[in-house]
Amino acid sequence: MSRDGRPAVRVQLARQVAFVVLRAVTTSDAYANLLLPREIERAGISGSDAALATELAYGTLRRLGTYDAIIRSAAGRELDTIDPPVLDALRLGAHQLLATRVAPHAAVNESVQLAREESGPRAGGFANAVLRRIGQADFTTWIARVTEAARSDDERLAIETAHPVWVIRALRRALAAEGRDGELVDLLAADNAAPTVTMAALPGLAEPDGERTPYSPTGFRLGGGDPEPAVRRSRGRLRVQDEGSQLVALALTRLAPVTPGERWLDLCAGPGGKTALLAAEALAGGAALDANEISHARAGLVRRAIAPVPLEVEVHERDGRELASERGGAYDRILVDAPCTGLGALRRRPEARWRKQPSDVAELATIQAQLLEAALTALEPGGVVAYVTCSPHLAETAAIVREVVERRGDEVEELDARAALQAVALTPLDLPEPADGSGHAQLWPHRHGTDAMFLALLRKRA
Repeated sequence: MSRDGRPAVRVQLARQVAFVVLRAVTTSDAYANLLLPREIERAGISGSDAALATELAYGTLRRLGTYDAIIRSAAGRELDTIDPPVLDALRLGAHQLLATRVAPHAAVNESVQLAREESGPRAGGFANAVLRRIGQADFTTWIARVTEAARSDDERLAIETAHPVWVIRALRRALAAEGRDGELVDLLAADNAAPTVTMAALPGLAEPDGERTPYSPTGFRLGGGDPEPAVRRSRGRLRVQDEGSQLVALALTRLAPVTPGERWLDLCAGPGGKTALLAAEALAGGAALDANEISHARAGLVRRAIAPVPLEVEVHERDGRELASERGGAYDRILVDAPCTGLGALRRRPEARWRKQPSDVAELATIQAQLLEAALTALEPGGVVAYVTCSPHLAETAAIVREVVERRGDEVEELDARAALQAVALTPLDLPEPADGSGHAQLWPHRHGTDAMFLALLRKRA
């Protein structure tokens, strides 16, 4: 029996897992992509139940802003007056009612039970009333209702596509820099689509074991299901990795033939996916590789990622700006996968759009420029830095490169990153030249099916 004496509704394990993840993300700034697999394993679910938990957690997080607008309207009150656990239960229920084929009675009853278990009988009654009101109309009807009061086209688009207004404007500017601002709606839709799982085979150590991806020579896709068994069978030489991440790493390692004895550095290595690719390429070419990651926990992930590669790689745990500045002229190739807003990976990290603020960009940009400057110091003459972000925001990408190149003057030249990517890709990439005539390259989820990875290649003049 429940606390109010009614027969208790049994909440399906998949919904319990999704609710736990949602609560952790909204209250503790947890990362869904890290927490969800652990909660699925802890609950002992697999197959269709694990798939349902994933869809409920990720789908709710992707559309959080839209569901909040609908809940505010259906409840007739501001969200900050709703008990946070009840609000999360309402979000989960709204997603099931408006965007899935879950039976409405199950969506309502089990979401109400979650609210009741967390906050008591009155909360359950409130959740029941709100969800039944939401269930009286479909998603399109609700969007029409909640956008009536929008103060601008961008605000309306923000509600329709579940992106904050500042993110929409930043993405529009980034597309406009390529003369492609008309693709904005397609990009926003791609951000809200569940991505397919892309795998990488470490070159020289494993071969792609499935349908090949269109661009990366190391990429492939499994037939479906959980990729973890394939990863375990290969002892980590097959691994989950976005195709864009593979391409930007390979653009550096294959920019020119490797001379045995070269020294490479992955300056911001965590969690280690690109480091593993660099290690395999270094092993094949006779190069040495160092890695650095300031976070102790993420440095541990780097060590795990490179363990399948029979190459001795020292993983430092230092501020990359300090380490690189102390090693003047030590390296031939350096990857700076800079910390960023993550706006290029909203398909995989849906909570990032709600967690980041415009003020974060300026703080990150300072760090990004300092890391790139330090990396150039650590290059020997003739060496190359690959500056990479998983964000298309111009303040984190083109503006950083332009600032550093202008400051360095004749010491640095920008190479053609688009040509470097095309040389690696199995089929041609649609990479328009930026309006400023620079050499950088930008990948996009709606155009290439990858995360929105940015790449610039800078050579230190001899």
